[in-house]
Amino acid sequence: MSSYSAEEPPAIEDILKDSAHSLTLFTAEEIASLVLFWKRGKPYLRCAASDKDRPARPEEIVRQLYIKRLIDRYEYPKDRIAVEKPVYFGSAVHVKAADIVISDKDDPDSAFIIVEVKKAKRSDGLEQLKSYCNAEGSPVGVWTNGGQVIYLHREEPNIFRSLTDIPTVRQTLSQLLEARWTLDDLIANNRLVRERMTLKGVILDMENLVLANAGVDAFEEVFKLIYAKLYDEWAATRGRGRYLEFRVGGATAREFYDRVDGLFQAAKRQWQGVFLEDEHIDLAPNHLLTCGSFLEDIKLFNSNLQIIDEAFEYLSTQVGKAKKGQYFTPRHVIDMCVKILHPTIYEYVIDTAAGSCGFTVHSIFHVWEEEFTANGPKAWQSEYARERVYGIDFDSRSVKIAKALNLIAGDGRTNVYRANSLDPREWSAEVKAALKNRLRRFSNSEQNRHNQEVYRYFDFDVAMTNPPFAGDLKDGRLLHQYDLARKPDGKWKPSVGRDVLFIERNLQFLKPGGRLAIVLPQGRFNNLTDDQIREYVDDQARVLAVVGLHANTFKPHTTTKTSVLFLQIWNDDERMGPLNPRRDDYEVFFAISDRPGKDNRGEYVYLTDEFGRPALDEHGHLIVDHDLDEIAREFIAFARRQNLTFQVSQQ
Repeated sequence: MSSYSAEEPPAIEDILKDSAHSLTLFTAEEIASLVLFWKRGKPYLRCAASDKDRPARPEEIVRQLYIKRLIDRYEYPKDRIAVEKPVYFGSAVHVKAADIVISDKDDPDSAFIIVEVKKAKRSDGLEQLKSYCNAEGSPVGVWTNGGQVIYLHREEPNIFRSLTDIPTVRQTLSQLLEARWTLDDLIANNRLVRERMTLKGVILDMENLVLANAGVDAFEEVFKLIYAKLYDEWAATRGRGRYLEFRVGGATAREFYDRVDGLFQAAKRQWQGVFLEDEHIDLAPNHLLTCGSFLEDIKLFNSNLQIIDEAFEYLSTQVGKAKKGQYFTPRHVIDMCVKILHPTIYEYVIDTAAGSCGFTVHSIFHVWEEEFTANGPKAWQSEYARERVYGIDFDSRSVKIAKALNLIAGDGRTNVYRANSLDPREWSAEVKAALKNRLRRFSNSEQNRHNQEVYRYFDFDVAMTNPPFAGDLKDGRLLHQYDLARKPDGKWKPSVGRDVLFIERNLQFLKPGGRLAIVLPQGRFNNLTDDQIREYVDDQARVLAVVGLHANTFKPHTTTKTSVLFLQIWNDDERMGPLNPRRDDYEVFFAISDRPGKDNRGEYVYLTDEFGRPALDEHGHLIVDHDLDEIAREFIAFARRQNLTFQVSQQ
């Protein structure tokens, strides 16, 4: 029995309700133009190409919307558009039907464009589309699920690259390929905005088509391409009317390789310290051509870091970061921490387990009150990023990402170093030299001399970190540097959780009155066996806040429930730092996040408007649906009532 009411026309949203399709690719006007009606008690629509009635199933709705776009936007006549046209694979025995086929204007029996409408699984649909294009000799293929679209150019059998669009009826494929773009063209055609897609999705497409079989380190090569493309956009802002060079156009594979590798070399010169002097792009020219075609119409410099962050999150976890128990911190978690601790232009900030340096980069933007743009910072902004923001991480790839983001954002030198924050005995001479000026000075000469040797206590104003949770540390020489490695009877413990030592280590990095935000397993706040940790924290600092994060927050990497602990070091001497007189009785801000910004699979969840369409920010980007901004606002109001000095001055 039908669940639809015959009293009014069928509603598209009812039909799509339980399907994997969405219609975010299409405008509200395009969707409204699709007329549904009842026929034999079931929803139907009229095919825009054949004028036949077809059942209004979810996939059919997407197909008809795309046919209407082919007719209205690209101006293809109906007589060149075929629906469910048979595709023959070698013989009449192997026959399938392509969803939409546009015939060649000079040869009606040949396919010019093949469109495949699929559900959300990109890889299956792409392989099927490629097989259709190979079988029919079609030079252009389109894959769409209504929410995203991929345009492919079949240059020769089994060699495909991405197109920025498909030709209109008045445009040849060569004209489309050879069109040169300025930065304004890129902004107008940015696929991340136009198609509501993500850079992570683009990288997945590159992997499916090229990287999985290219015989290279995917992380390194994608990172090089992003670096080169960022430089191309950066340079375009400094040369009015300059054409973008990261464009495939009609270039041969070798020509495009030389052009992109030249951008990469220029980027290395502009933003030094990330890649080695003799490094080049290692992708083969034909593989680079395909990867470049997927990136060329993506604008990387952006109003926020979410676009690049999400891609680096994917790349980082692909190379085994999670095996160490360290998980990429979602940017809305970082933003909450930055807003709550409110670093200012005169304060020094550090992340002792920096990963890709989300905490430090977002601290920079918080102080700047600026966006992530290719225009570059002002002099005072560069000075702040260059002089007052530090990051440390032991993972070499994380350090590479962190250096790149900090260099590009700050447009200059960066203080990101590879080191084990927990064990300064192993620090290199470079790390020690870089952090020497941040060592705390003591009036006692012997104490001061010892600290200069062991690098234990520092004078940073703000520390924010998400340390690794996995594994206990058993190295006695390392453990003997920490009070939390002692039992209540004074004897040394045989092992201590890594995150426990990070609590103490971060407190050592802070000056009196300094502030800390640290992500911890929720058990540290309520396990009976962790009483000693809580007593230690209470002795060292005021607990400002505890924010319980939703179980989905760190999915798909882990289901560990976490909380963020916010502390401020006790301080009775305003000459040492912000006043925070020791108290035994005070109020603590508690909050629990109910909207984590992710679903049970760990996919980001985005806000929608009253009509169910994606809500967009002022730059046309999707907005993650979370409640951490609200929690930050509530804390700020709480802090002002409590007269916490670091927030009282915030407007």
